[in-house]
Amino acid sequence: MDNLQYTPSSSSSSSSNPRKLTNKKYWFLLTITCVALFVGSISSSLLSKFYFIHGGSSRWVSTWVQSAGFPLLLIPIYLPYFFRTSNQNPMPKPFTLFTTKLLLIAIVIGFMVGISNFLFSWSTSYLPISTSSLLLSTHLAFNLIFSVILVKQKLSFLNLNSVILITVSSILIALGSSHDKPKGTTHAQYFLGFFASLGAGLIFALYLPLVEIVYREVHSYGMVMEMQLVSQIAAQVIAVIGMAIDGGFGEMVTEANVKFDLGDATYWITIGFTIVAWQLSFMGTAGLVYLTKSLTGGVCMTALLPICVLGGVIAFGDKFGGNKAISTLLCFWGFCSYVYGEYVKSKEDKQNGKRSEEMKRLRDDEDGIICNFIA
Repeated sequence: MDNLQYTPSSSSSSSSNPRKLTNKKYWFLLTITCVALFVGSISSSLLSKFYFIHGGSSRWVSTWVQSAGFPLLLIPIYLPYFFRTSNQNPMPKPFTLFTTKLLLIAIVIGFMVGISNFLFSWSTSYLPISTSSLLLSTHLAFNLIFSVILVKQKLSFLNLNSVILITVSSILIALGSSHDKPKGTTHAQYFLGFFASLGAGLIFALYLPLVEIVYREVHSYGMVMEMQLVSQIAAQVIAVIGMAIDGGFGEMVTEANVKFDLGDATYWITIGFTIVAWQLSFMGTAGLVYLTKSLTGGVCMTALLPICVLGGVIAFGDKFGGNKAISTLLCFWGFCSYVYGEYVKSKEDKQNGKRSEEMKRLRDDEDGIICNFIA
């Protein structure tokens, strides 16, 4: 599976290198990536809130579980290598193509992820999951802005419309905050969670185009997972330092034995499933950016957020008033606007490609006629 290589198009487009869509391995990887993103994103958000609702209180523990599952990434890294079947195009041993430059970049990105994880933990501890999910949808607006600046993403009316709609949806959430504040949460804590959620979205939006740029120097899907492993280790360093300073490791034992109202067994099961869910989410995000482009990854994440909103309402009884309903509708409208814009752009690119081929054929025919006339 790791043998999959993609050849860049001759186009000068600044988006991610186009992939060979006819390649069965590509579609297999894309399917696995999308499933991992879908399952991981939704379950990680719900499980993180489940932890706080039933007695978990440590934001550093919540941060630690988001990157603690990094050893699981060794499976997609080494499994294809050990089960390779082709001798004609041998696969390089994992990490042999990993340069010092990529190592340093992966570490820096990992520190960004670690900070984003901590902000997400603050957000989850103080906000209903439905509110937090809607606020995180703002990352698409930030993502589009950073994509325009960093990877020269072309800005269209439909893209801009998507940004405006999603931004307005977050403003509506802020205006309705007085009716959405969980019991026992002060106004200061609520707005701390509010801005922590926006900060996490901002960092995540910057993360996507940055890794898109880095992945242009990556040779295979396996190298993407290698970079992801290093980044997760770097993020885990931040979490472990925070846990050590704040006494989080001892806090886990106390929470399991005393604070968690569903018992210690359920506590450790929750921690275990949350660790796996977060790795699926990060693996899906990284793979989707590599196989498509950063803005597509951001849009897919945004599309999953309304499901998290409904999950919060169904699982935890979150309030779903008028402001939140309108905000969800605007978020969905913004997502549809982006998808339609990409559809229109793909049709235009296809038409321009056909027109270019036709012009080239006409020029070749004219050159042939001239050569025959001279001869």
